[in-house]
Amino acid sequence: MNNSDEKVVDEGNDQLCLAEEPTSNSIGLRSKPWKLLIVDDEEVVHSVTHLALDGFNIDGQGLEFISAYSGAEARNILREHSDIAVILLDVVMETDRAGLDLVHFIRRDLKNRLVRIILRTGQPGQSPEQEVITKYDINDYKEKTELTRQKLFSAVYTSLRSYGDLYALEQNRKGLMKVISASATIFDKRDISEFSAGVLEQLTALLYLNSDAVLINSSGLLAHPEVEKLHILAGTGKFKDCHGDVDVSIFCSEVVERVRYVLKNKKSSYGENYWLSYYVTKSGLEQLLYLSAKDTFSVPDIEMIELFVKNVAIAHETIALLESCQK
Repeated sequence: MNNSDEKVVDEGNDQLCLAEEPTSNSIGLRSKPWKLLIVDDEEVVHSVTHLALDGFNIDGQGLEFISAYSGAEARNILREHSDIAVILLDVVMETDRAGLDLVHFIRRDLKNRLVRIILRTGQPGQSPEQEVITKYDINDYKEKTELTRQKLFSAVYTSLRSYGDLYALEQNRKGLMKVISASATIFDKRDISEFSAGVLEQLTALLYLNSDAVLINSSGLLAHPEVEKLHILAGTGKFKDCHGDVDVSIFCSEVVERVRYVLKNKKSSYGENYWLSYYVTKSGLEQLLYLSAKDTFSVPDIEMIELFVKNVAIAHETIALLESCQK
C-alpha cells in the first residue's frame, strides 16, 4: 500500500479518512516462531531435522525447535506448551507403540485438536500405514527413508498452513461466542466492554493479525501533550488486561505519537506493520483501534477494520443515549 493513498468516506457528519503516515518511523514487529516438537529416541534424527529445516520461514515466522526423546518426556512438554503447531513423531521409542499412545494422549486427554501430527517410522511393517491412518487422529504418515529434505520441508510447510487456518477458526469461534453472549444483554447491562472484546478477538483472528490490539474510547484524550490517560474499552494480546482509564505508558513513545497525531488530525493512520483507525459519530464520540500485523493490510482488511470501529462506536453511542433518556 502506498502511503500517499487517501480514502475518504462521508456519511453525513460521520467522516472516515485515511491520512498520510506521521513523521515518526514505524516499528517492525518480530513475529513469534512456530513451535515444532521433534519426538524421537535417536539423537541423529533431531540433528538431521534441524539441518533439513534450517532457515525455514512462513510469512516472516521461523521455527522454534523443541526436542523430546521419549513419549513420557513429550507428555510433559505438551502439558507446558499448548501452542505447539506441529509434531514430528516417531512410533517406536521406549515401547513399540509409544508414539501411537502419545497420539491418544494428545487428542483424548489434552483434547488438543489443533496441533498437526506427522508420524515418522523407521519400521513401517510394524505399524502399517493404512491401519495407523484409520485408527489414529494423525495428519500425515511418513517413512523415515522417504523423507528427503524437500519432502520434509513440504510436509512441515503444509502442516503449518493447516494449523494456522485451524487456529484462526478457533479464535474466531471463541470471539463469536463472546459476541453472542454479550449481544443478548448489551443494552440491559449498559456495558460495551465485553461486546467489544469479543468482536475484537474475532476480528484479529479473521485477519490473521498479530494478537496485540486495543480499542480506545476518546473525546480529546491525548490531543494535548499534558493528557497522560487513555480509556480502554477492550484489548487483546499484551493489551488483554488493559481496561478503563490507563496510563499512556502501556504504549511505546512511537505509538503514543501516532495516537496524538490521529486525534489531532481526525484521520486514520497506517504504516508497514500497524493500522490506527479513527471514527467519530454524529454526537462527537471518538473511538480508535490500534492493530499490529506481520504484513501490510489489504483493502478488504481495511474495510473490515473500519467497519468494526464504526459499529462499536455506534453501539456505544446508543447505550449512552439510552442512559441519558432514563435520567
